[in-house]
Amino acid sequence: MINKLKITSALALSITLASCGSKSTSTDATATDTTKTATAATSTKSILVFGDSLSAGYGLDDPSESYPSVLQTKIDSAKLPYTIINGGLSGETSAGGKGRIDWLLKQHIDVFVLELGANDGLRGIPVKETEQNLQTIIDHVKAKYPKAKLVMLGMQVPPNMGATYATDFKEMFPRLATKNNMTLVPFLLQGVGGVRSLNQKDGIHPTAAGAKILANNVWEVMKGIL
Repeated sequence: MINKLKITSALALSITLASCGSKSTSTDATATDTTKTATAATSTKSILVFGDSLSAGYGLDDPSESYPSVLQTKIDSAKLPYTIINGGLSGETSAGGKGRIDWLLKQHIDVFVLELGANDGLRGIPVKETEQNLQTIIDHVKAKYPKAKLVMLGMQVPPNMGATYATDFKEMFPRLATKNNMTLVPFLLQGVGGVRSLNQKDGIHPTAAGAKILANNVWEVMKGIL
């Protein structure tokens, strides 16, 4: 009877120890998976595209047709660890962007792409005023994330705004890019601006086909810094 009791107790102890061992292994595996997931999440970097209706994809049937979304597809195809945050807002001016930037900078940014100024140009806002607003936006980004890489998307206005204004406006973007050590895309709408088939009925906003060209214009310059 005593021997039988000892055997039963030993068996129970063995089962208990085996169960503890299995639980520990399972817990370790779960912890390892959690760590891997957390590591993968933190290894992905953020690109903020801060702009107006061109970035927002105004007039397109699907948000995935906007140039930032097409740019994300190119980034994914290149297997680069970046996620684009589309900070485009239709109708945005440089003054509006100056008031909105701090809210978007609450999330960590590794690359900042600035696409603003077109609405200022169409409204004939003095170039000096636009330039000051854009510089303020850049200053906020540099202060919050000094290690972030900066990209400037250049813009141009129609000649009917006057030759002097059009020239001053065009030169503002490379001037700001040089001053702030930004990678410059000379003209976002290169190959699209003025081409009827690549623009919507308003003649200002690109079609889905036009947006693909915009994305390529940005990608060809920006891929070198990613």
